[in-house]
Amino acid sequence: MKRIVYILLLLSASVNAQDTVHYTGSTLSNVDYHHGQLPSVVGVHNIQVMRANRADTGVNNWTYNHQPMLAYWNNTFYLEYLSNPVGEHVPPGRTLLMCSKDGYNWSAPIVIFPPYKIPDGTVKEGGKDTAKNTFAVMHQRIGFFTSKAKRLFAIGFYGIVLAAKDDPNDGNGIGRVIREIKADGTFGPIYFLRYNHAFNEKNTSYPFYKTSKDKGFVAACDEFLNTPLMMMQTVEEGDRTDPLIPLKKDFKAFNYYHLPNGKVLGLWKYALTSTSADEGKTWQYNPLRAPGFVNANAKIWGQRTADGKYATVYNPSEFRWPLAISISDDGLNYKNLLLINGEITSLRYGGAYKSYGPQYVRGIQETDGKPVDNNMWITYSMNKEDIWVSRINVPVKDKVTTDVNDDFKSMADGTELNEWNIFSPAWCRVQTEQLNQQKVLALHDSDPFDYAKAERIFPEAKRVVVEFTITPKQNNTGNLEIELQDKKGQATLRLMFDSTGNLLTKQGYRNKSLGKYNAGEPVTIKIELNTTTRFYNVTINNGKASPNLCFQPVESVERLVFRTGSLRRFPNADTPTDQDYDLPNADKKDKEAVYFIHRVKTYKSAE
Repeated sequence: MKRIVYILLLLSASVNAQDTVHYTGSTLSNVDYHHGQLPSVVGVHNIQVMRANRADTGVNNWTYNHQPMLAYWNNTFYLEYLSNPVGEHVPPGRTLLMCSKDGYNWSAPIVIFPPYKIPDGTVKEGGKDTAKNTFAVMHQRIGFFTSKAKRLFAIGFYGIVLAAKDDPNDGNGIGRVIREIKADGTFGPIYFLRYNHAFNEKNTSYPFYKTSKDKGFVAACDEFLNTPLMMMQTVEEGDRTDPLIPLKKDFKAFNYYHLPNGKVLGLWKYALTSTSADEGKTWQYNPLRAPGFVNANAKIWGQRTADGKYATVYNPSEFRWPLAISISDDGLNYKNLLLINGEITSLRYGGAYKSYGPQYVRGIQETDGKPVDNNMWITYSMNKEDIWVSRINVPVKDKVTTDVNDDFKSMADGTELNEWNIFSPAWCRVQTEQLNQQKVLALHDSDPFDYAKAERIFPEAKRVVVEFTITPKQNNTGNLEIELQDKKGQATLRLMFDSTGNLLTKQGYRNKSLGKYNAGEPVTIKIELNTTTRFYNVTINNGKASPNLCFQPVESVERLVFRTGSLRRFPNADTPTDQDYDLPNADKKDKEAVYFIHRVKTYKSAE
């Protein structure tokens, strides 16, 4: 035992002597909850930018969508993701591109790298299966490259899968492709940037980049190939002996940022980490597990934020939920763990290796632009099916110190939701809009498999009064649940606008009626809560107060949540890994329900 302790102390001393990223916070996620019971970052906006639908007549009818990448160039967000018809590594594959000026409203996806036919007769080195009328799949860990000349390029990789459980990242693929994204929305031709060992200019369908007459394009390609920090991101798909890849070991999903001392901090899957003093040409120690970090076989993202701090974003569990962020002052010591996205949309379409949860996160790498709002933007897939982005306020904070007094009609345009957390699927939009010529916060819902959610954090309190006014557009469909929660996301009370015009509150197993509501008529609600006694009063439209008992105890509350659906608990840690079935009526859209929030106010109650 003494020898083991001594070895551990030596390892600890060795780690501390190195520039090793580590987590020293005490917060850990609880995988029994989709949100991990983590404190929320204030003002996170989670936006679904692509919703797969097999009935779609456009490109959204392929239901495996994953591995998104993000860039910011020419005052525009660019998002690239790969797609297969049903499941992972099941051909054909393609890569799509979307763009947005504001991060909220996105163009329809277009195919930037189309399916690629593998030459008939192709056999992998050491393999037996032979390609015949077979298409490649796509897989890339880097999707964009911005040259020093400020030209933006999309990058992809065509891999080969010839049988079940074949690996497109075994070094036996076709090669990496590149094309320019131009400011006018057009694209340059597709070229091969680098071939794998069995392919060359004679047996591939796109020309080699060296043949281009555009000298600037050729120079940009050479720049990419001669930049170690770019080539490090090609190691999985590239030739295993590629001399341009500095670290030829099977570490996955590399990304990096620069430390204050100029060194490069590298991150890989499983929260592996190392540092480089020469821009990635060599690494100072073999990548090791970042002490204190919890991360499994999913990506981890790291970057320096606009306020000079550092952030890592990842799934802090052995599963791919929740999606969380940790902040560091120096890029090495991470001290907290906060929630970004704690929702898991229903996985509507079964398919190979489709994991549950918000996963495979990527932000904007140092060379690919800085959004003008100075906030942090990330992208990820949900269930390897839908594509999302998140806007994270910088500086990142998890507390509100002043009471809420949000009256949307009088708030400045563009600032209304700065302190609101929103979860906004494509068919459940959360946004400000006009109602009777007055600005409101609107929650739309026409998705039978998802919901809209808006959350307002307020100063933590044991005794609090919360007031708000809501106009339901209808009283014959939809469901709005309103909760007061603690910092771990545990609700103590719940009010409901049900689909039959009833206003209810949860009382243990049963619901208690608080009255009726009418379509198009505002409802003003006042809640007076005492978490110590577990009692709360509800007053509707200045009527008589209704006394109630909280359905579960909490020490204090700090979140007001509006949600157009019931809380989800599926999947959980015991759910089978692979879902091989589609949900019934997976393409269906419900009749829309809309709820308009006029104002929200919180204040301390009288003793």
